Amino acid sequence: MRVVVVGGGIGGLALGAGLRSRGFEVTVFDRDTDVTATGGYHITLDDRAQSALAELVEPKIMQRLLASGSALRLRERDAFWDRRGRFLGHGPDLSGSGSVDVDRITLRTLLAEAVGEDLHLGRTVFGVSDDGPQVLFADGTLVSADLIVGADGAHSVVARHLAGGPTNRPAGIVGFSGRTLRRDLGLPEQERLRSRSGIAIAPHGAALYVGFLDPVGNAALDAPELRMSVTTGPTYIWGAMLPESNATNALRTRRGGELQTAILETFRNRRWAERTLEVIAKAAPDSVAAFRFNAASTRAVDLDPWPTGRITALGDAVHATPPTAGMGAGAAIRDAASLVKHLSETDSTTAVARFEAEMRERGSEVLTLAMKTVKWILATDTPLGAAATAALTPILATAARLRR
Repeated sequence: MRVVVVGGGIGGLALGAGLRSRGFEVTVFDRDTDVTATGGYHITLDDRAQSALAELVEPKIMQRLLASGSALRLRERDAFWDRRGRFLGHGPDLSGSGSVDVDRITLRTLLAEAVGEDLHLGRTVFGVSDDGPQVLFADGTLVSADLIVGADGAHSVVARHLAGGPTNRPAGIVGFSGRTLRRDLGLPEQERLRSRSGIAIAPHGAALYVGFLDPVGNAALDAPELRMSVTTGPTYIWGAMLPESNATNALRTRRGGELQTAILETFRNRRWAERTLEVIAKAAPDSVAAFRFNAASTRAVDLDPWPTGRITALGDAVHATPPTAGMGAGAAIRDAASLVKHLSETDSTTAVARFEAEMRERGSEVLTLAMKTVKWILATDTPLGAAATAALTPILATAARLRR
C-alpha cells in the first residue's frame, strides 16, 4: 500500500514517521525547502500527544525530544494580569503535569529525521484528483497513491477538494508573536513575570499571553548530551491578540521592527501600562510576526463532511484550531497515531472510516477548549464586556493583594 502525505508540518511528518516504522510505502511532500524554515515558536505536548508520538517514532527520538523540552511541572504557577500589570490570580496547578513545551523547529527537525529519505522538500501541491487518486504538483507532474492524506494546514488544498470549499473561517482575532530573552528585560519586569506563563485580558479585546520557555533549566529529561533545543536560555514566547478589523488586518502586512512598533502603539492607545509592554518592546525584531486566527466548527458532525474514500486529511486541514489552548499540534500527532493504528489493523476503507470518526471527536474537543478563550477575548470588545472588564479588574487586583 502506497500512502502519499501532502504537507510536512508536525502532523504530516508524524504520520510519515509512523507509517515508515510500520513498513508502509510512504512519501511526504512539502513546499518548504528547509525543515527549519517554519513559523511559530513553541509547541505544547500533553501526555496524550506524547503517548501518541511514542507510538510513531523510535524511543531515541522521544528521549531527544524530552531532553530538548521545557517541563511545565518545573515552572512556577501561571498567572493572570490586568493591562497595568497587576496580579489578579493564579492559573491551574501544573506541578503534576506531564506536559512539555518544545521549540517547533526542534520537533519538526526530529520528525523529519524519523521520516528520512521519504520526505521530499520543495514540492508544491497544486491539487488532487479522485482518479487514481493522484496528487498534482505545481510543476505539472503527477503522483498516484493508494491513499492520499492532506496534512497541509488550515488552507489545505486536499481538504478543500474533499469538502468542496474551506474547512474553517476567521475566528475574529489577529495574533502577533515574538521571542524575548528574559535577560533583556529590566529586573522589575523579570521579577513580575518570573519563571511562569501568564495572560492579561483587557477591555476592547486586547490580550497578551506570555509563555515561559527554558529547555535547559527546566529540561523534561536531564540529558544534556541529547539536547538540541533552539532555545538555549530562559525565554518568553509572547502572543498579542486583537479583534480583527481593517486596522488590525493592515498590521499583518508589516514585518519586523515596523510591526513591533505598530503593535506597541496599538496597545498604548488602549491604555496598557509600559511595563506590561516591555516584553514586546525588547523582543528580537526579526522574531515578530502577525497571523490570523482560523477555526473550524466546534461541532464534531461538521468536521470532515465528506464520504470516506481514498483521500482524507488530518490536523489543521480538518480541525483548524486557534493557538489559545496550545493543543493544535498535539491533536495532529494524535490524528496521525490513530490513522497508523487503524491502517495496521484492517483494510484501508475501514481504517479511514474509523480514523475519521475518532478525528471528528478529537477535533471538536480541542476546538471547544480553544474557542473558550477566543470568545472571552471577543466578549471584552462589546460595550458591556469592556465596561465589566474595566470595573472588575481593580477589584480582582485588590482581592489578590489582600490574599497575599
